[in-house]
Amino acid sequence: MDDGRADQTAEAEGKAAHGPAHRARSEQSATDGQPGPRGELELRTVAMPADTNPAGDIFGGWIMSLMDLAAGMAASAAAKGRVATAAVSRLEFLAPVKVGDVVCCYAAIDRIGRSSITLGVEAWVLRRGREDRFRVTAAEFVLVAVDAAGRPRPVMTT
Repeated sequence: MDDGRADQTAEAEGKAAHGPAHRARSEQSATDGQPGPRGELELRTVAMPADTNPAGDIFGGWIMSLMDLAAGMAASAAAKGRVATAAVSRLEFLAPVKVGDVVCCYAAIDRIGRSSITLGVEAWVLRRGREDRFRVTAAEFVLVAVDAAGRPRPVMTT
């Protein structure tokens, strides 16, 4: 989907581009000194009983759909228009999510190509009884800017 021309990367801004599992973060947890989320908060919701799997934990597909929504919101704003998910890779489920957890999805743009935007997306949880938040899922999403007919179009960056 991306021909590699006119790439605008975080490296062009003097920053290293990293995938979603990269541990270098600018924000620190106040309680344990562990790195905090990378990117901007795009979505926050409460995990409900209807979202569970047969084991009683929150269904991973539900978490992935939240992350896709977060990626779409960030990419749509960057592309100044409609986007479509083209790929999801390196999806890591790091810890189970429980009913009542507040799920927060963060997205960071790692690379903008001619028609595609690559983002690192992380899901973090705030759990009752814990002072700190913790990361539960991370993935890389590639979204493509599309026109009204659903065909790839150049990303509008100005």
